[in-house]
Amino acid sequence: MGKVRFSPTLGVLLALVLLAAFGAWRYEGFLGTYNIQTVLRYNSMFALVALGMCFVIMTGGIDLSVGTTAALASVVSAYLSSYGLLAGAAGGLAAGAIVGIINALIITRLKILPFIATLATMLAAQGTALLLANNQSVSASYDTAFTVLGQGDLLSFMRPEWVDAENAGIAATILGFILSFPTPAWIALVAYIVGGVTLNSTSFGRHVLAVGGGTEASRLMGLPVNRTIFAVYVISGVTAGMAGVILASQFGAGQPIEGIGWELIAIASVVVGGTLLTGGKGSIGGTLAGALLLGLIYTILNFENGMGWISLSAYWQSVVRGAFLLIVVILQAKLMQTKPAQITK
Repeated sequence: MGKVRFSPTLGVLLALVLLAAFGAWRYEGFLGTYNIQTVLRYNSMFALVALGMCFVIMTGGIDLSVGTTAALASVVSAYLSSYGLLAGAAGGLAAGAIVGIINALIITRLKILPFIATLATMLAAQGTALLLANNQSVSASYDTAFTVLGQGDLLSFMRPEWVDAENAGIAATILGFILSFPTPAWIALVAYIVGGVTLNSTSFGRHVLAVGGGTEASRLMGLPVNRTIFAVYVISGVTAGMAGVILASQFGAGQPIEGIGWELIAIASVVVGGTLLTGGKGSIGGTLAGALLLGLIYTILNFENGMGWISLSAYWQSVVRGAFLLIVVILQAKLMQTKPAQITK
């Protein structure tokens, strides 16, 4: 007797496709190259933060500091941007890694609950960012290649002229879109590929899921529990740091207060993507789809505002996004509890 199973990842992908189809039907230029590039460029930061959060949640933990860590990293990157792209990126990544290491040490050595530990570092990172930035934005240097990281298109130099011809076919259109893929989106895509391979094809990935399934049982099995937990918080710090680098590069300035609320977006992306908040089960691909879904909702709300039929402030947009998130989570929970299908003769 077979069972009807519902994949959360499949569910969020279906919702993503349906929303995209609705947007294409209702709004002119919704699936145009410019809009797609804008969505991918901006939401790459949230996708990176969500990736690190996914690894943390799979161990049964939580990281509330990712948003302010990204803000701190953006400030550090902006200060170092005058020394070049590598210096700016390295500084932001180092800032994120340091916060991740502090979280990991507090949790694994001092045995403080992740919620409390990361809440403390969230406040500390925010204060540090404001102090470094003197409570204002820090301009990034345009004299170096630093801003190209967030504002450029990695493969645009390979774009042939015939791609933009009026009689260009579907293949040429697809090729042109790929070659104009935003650099931040490439960074996020590579990060997710590495994350997916790590989770599904390495012993570390198996350890992450095992620790989330039961810490004490993992210890009895001889698994490196503390080392695994330490690693996931460092990963979360580094991905948040990379998001901060892109933030500074994309907007041309370090933003000390920009990351407020990013941890909620990251958690929402992870949960919508099918990762259990209790740990032990997760999906890297589902997390990416969840991040894109939330970004698409935000885009649709902006398009709807632009049509003039309704006028939703940023506050009401947050209400709508939260309500939609709740509906998706409830539907996934119900569908995953679907009873075994009865086979009749």
